[in-house]
Amino acid sequence: MTEWLAVQADAGRLRRMLAASAVEVAPLLLGAVIRHRTPEGEVAVMLTEVEAYLGDGTDPGSHAFRGKTPRNASMFGEPGHLYAYFSYGMHTCANVVCSPDGEASGVLMRGGRVVEGIELARARRTTSKSDRDLARGPARLTVALGITLEDRGADLLADPFRLELPAVPLEHAAGPRTGISGPGGSEAFPWRFWLPGERSVSPYKRHKLAG
Repeated sequence: MTEWLAVQADAGRLRRMLAASAVEVAPLLLGAVIRHRTPEGEVAVMLTEVEAYLGDGTDPGSHAFRGKTPRNASMFGEPGHLYAYFSYGMHTCANVVCSPDGEASGVLMRGGRVVEGIELARARRTTSKSDRDLARGPARLTVALGITLEDRGADLLADPFRLELPAVPLEHAAGPRTGISGPGGSEAFPWRFWLPGERSVSPYKRHKLAG
């Protein structure tokens, strides 16, 4: 019972921290470890690259820019839950939901390093040329962790997930978000954060317009 209460207290503290804006929360998630236990086993990834997205009508790069829809409903829910979505109709990407319940903001888990369960991650990511690529990029990260669209709305602070933050915030770099068309990807939104020197961080890519 004592151990269970300790876990609940820790989850409550994390939930309150995640109730802040995604721009505030994103740097704090660098170095955090997210765990996902499945029937196949458990994989843990340390986050090395994230992006913040707001939902208050001021962030044109956000899925919640124009308000609540069936697709983005979990972004408006309780902080600490998972917002998962299809990217280009092929890949699942995942966000940590932030801000108070009823508001919308999220932190895209853009890249990380597998720190536990590497054999299972390798089995899931058979096309990876090296271990540094196992969770390098948002779609690769979800595959390595075994996250699917069916996990949308899952509580990241409760079984089968677990989110663990570093004891102190880590030194980081910041810059424009990558691969976003229009003003959302401009230097006016320097909301991509990463750990310098980490090989699992993706190279910056400016979105190229077709034509």
